[in-house]
Amino acid sequence: MEESVKKEILSVKMVSQHQSKDSGSKKNGGKELGMSGRGMSTMPRVVKRKLQKLRPIVEYNKRGKGIGQAHSEMQSYIGVLARSRVPLVDMKWAQIPKDIKEQIWEAVDIAFVVGQGGKNSVLASAAKKWKDFKSERGIISFHTPMTGRD
Repeated sequence: MEESVKKEILSVKMVSQHQSKDSGSKKNGGKELGMSGRGMSTMPRVVKRKLQKLRPIVEYNKRGKGIGQAHSEMQSYIGVLARSRVPLVDMKWAQIPKDIKEQIWEAVDIAFVVGQGGKNSVLASAAKKWKDFKSERGIISFHTPMTGRD
């Protein structure tokens, strides 16, 4: 096989690998127009540990605030779960079905030894991250009550 043909085949394989990932690229008739961002994180390190049934222990300081690498990873993982499992609909966190919240808690509990505050702190963090994500996307609507003076 000629050298130029080998290079073309190699470049096509590399493009197709990029397109298979959810990279946010836009296509027009099979032609790539450009990347619109880096895509959503899936936390592969956490998923790998879950499969190996390894659970890092989340540490807390004297005031009960989470500290250390395990806490940072747990918070990132909570954000991934909140963005991927909770629908971006026009509702408040309190209106999200309990089974979705339970799925988030179970996923975190399987991946980490949470400790203090447990389920309540994980779900409070998920609620904040979900709301922030909705706000970034411009999905939050602000309903202001009508007054007679408008």
